[in-house]
Amino acid sequence: MTLAQLALTVGVLGVFGLIASRFGLSPIPAYLLAGLLLGPNEPKVLSLIQPSDVTDFVAEVGLVFLLFFLGLEFTLGRLARTRRHALVGGTIDFATNAGIGLLVGLAAFGLSYPALILASAIYVSSSAVTVKGLIDFRRLADDETDLVLAILVAEDIVIALALGFAAGGGSTAPETLVTLAKAIGFIAFSLAASKWLSAALDRFLDRLPREFFLLAVFGFLVGMAAVAAELGLSEAIGALMAGVVLSETSVREEIEERFFSFRDVFAALFFFTFGLAIDVSTVSNVAWILALAVVLTVVGKIAGGYAAGILGGFNPRQSFNAGVALVAHGEFTIILAQVAAENSAISGDDSAELVAFTGLYVLLTATIGVVLMKESKVIGRRLFRPPKLIEGS
Repeated sequence: MTLAQLALTVGVLGVFGLIASRFGLSPIPAYLLAGLLLGPNEPKVLSLIQPSDVTDFVAEVGLVFLLFFLGLEFTLGRLARTRRHALVGGTIDFATNAGIGLLVGLAAFGLSYPALILASAIYVSSSAVTVKGLIDFRRLADDETDLVLAILVAEDIVIALALGFAAGGGSTAPETLVTLAKAIGFIAFSLAASKWLSAALDRFLDRLPREFFLLAVFGFLVGMAAVAAELGLSEAIGALMAGVVLSETSVREEIEERFFSFRDVFAALFFFTFGLAIDVSTVSNVAWILALAVVLTVVGKIAGGYAAGILGGFNPRQSFNAGVALVAHGEFTIILAQVAAENSAISGDDSAELVAFTGLYVLLTATIGVVLMKESKVIGRRLFRPPKLIEGS
């Protein structure tokens, strides 16, 4: 990628992102679509950008920043406050949507490792799209929002393990078990550090001049990602846990403020680079499965959220709103596919199909999810009308 191509890319991303925001949509599908249109694969509309070592490096940096910020939003205190919703709602969500994902994965890839990756990708909702929708549509103060956020936290915990499996699983059973054991150990160590070392990290970071503060945080982020990669896990899980460790410190908000722009720029380039790898022609044989997956996702997320809401003490309208808020898929679905595509246990053909499938899947579910979320209260009032009073009572 030349400087001219980079300038073109950033300009196109800005235009596509602006168009998406005008329609109240998430920019993630817009960035994927930009990569799809400018990339070398079908449909060859423009084909101006070729994947290269530069685009791979930019995508890797974007992945690290994106997961780091997701980790910063995860705190043990938040998990403790919503533990009942996280346990009940998270269990229902997992049973419903991981089950649907597994059925779709088996239909697309048979009984294989890519089927399990696809099941995980279909199971997990988009934290970024959902939270942005809650803010944009002024839902943060709604009672059912606590349930939605709790389910997202439960999904984050499961996906942290899935990232380790996506990076190093799929070979022999003993090697896969070793990879999962490493992932569990790495996550447990990070959670312990988040709880017991937050005070020491606070004191250390507070004493640093601001320019060295940035270097220290960035060095810690890159170091955690590198350690995870050396363990045979993905740098994504290292970046996620780096955010988790720093989420309990008093400087969390300052970290978010100072690194916010970097996250947005590199995350946009990450999704764009993923879009470059999407080849629509590879999913022609399983297009009906893609359509079925989208329909089942909408039904499964709404049904799972509704059941979790009813069991959590919410009324039918609130429960319906909670389910609709979870329909959109985005960053984690793409990240799982990206990490798995680099795993040598997946063949080239399966890797290409997985990337194309998840890319188009996110394009559809993120768009449908945001539209449904915007209109969910109107739909809820029509579906769940209040009981009429009996005349004369």
